[in-house]
Amino acid sequence: MVKTEQSERSSTLRGKRVVLLGGTSGFGFATAEAAAREGASVVVVSSRKERVDNAISRLPQGAEGHVVDLSNEEMVRAFFSQIGEFDHLVFTAGESLHIENLSTIDMETARRFFNLRYWGAFMAAKYGSKNLREGGSIILTSGVAGARPQKGWAVAASICSAIEALTRALAVELSPLRVNAISFGLMRTEMWNDMPEENRIDMYETFGKTLLVGRVGEPEDAAEAFLYLMREKFSTGQTIVVDGGSSLV
Repeated sequence: MVKTEQSERSSTLRGKRVVLLGGTSGFGFATAEAAAREGASVVVVSSRKERVDNAISRLPQGAEGHVVDLSNEEMVRAFFSQIGEFDHLVFTAGESLHIENLSTIDMETARRFFNLRYWGAFMAAKYGSKNLREGGSIILTSGVAGARPQKGWAVAASICSAIEALTRALAVELSPLRVNAISFGLMRTEMWNDMPEENRIDMYETFGKTLLVGRVGEPEDAAEAFLYLMREKFSTGQTIVVDGGSSLV
C-alpha cells in the first residue's frame, strides 16, 4: 500500500505538459527538471539560443526548447499560436536586478525590468491562457521585496507588488483556471551573477546565517513550490511565500 501511494504521488504530473518561460536557468530550469522527473513533458523558453540549447542538452529526451523575446508582444503571440495545448504555464523570466538608489537609477533600465518581469508575465497570461487545458494553472514569480523592501529596491519592490496584484486579478478573470504566484526570498541563482563572485558568496553566507532555516534558498527549493501549485487543485489568486523565514526576522 505504501509503495502504491508513493508511486501515485510521484506520477502526479505524468502525461502533463508544462511550459516554462525562463525555464533555461535558475528556478525555471530546476522546475523543468523536477517536472520531467515526475513524468511531465516540458517546454523551456528563453530569449537566448545558447541557453535553450544548453538546457535541452541537460533535460530528458523529448523536451522542447524555443527562443522567444518575452518582452516582444508579437513574438509571444506567435509562440502561443504555434505551441498547442498544455497544462501548466510557469513564468520565471527575468534579468539580473541591480540594487540602486532612486536618485541614480536610469529610467530606461527601470522600464526594461518592468517590460520583461511584469508585462512579459501579463502577455504570457493573455496569450497563453487560451491554450491551457481544463484543470490547468498559471504560476507567476514574485519576491519578498514587495512586502519588505530594502533601500535601493524601489524597482524590484514595485514589480513584485504588481505581480501579486496581477495574480489576484487573473484568478478572477480566468476562472476556473487557477492562477497563483510564489514570493521568494534570497535564492542562489544566476540572477546574482553580475555581482563579483567573492561578494556574491559573502552575501549568501552572511544573509543565510540571519534566516530561520540557516541558509539561503536553492533552485531545488523553488522547484518544490512550483510543483506543489501544479499538483494541488484548490488554490487560486494566492501568493505563497518561500523565503526561509526572512519575512519574520
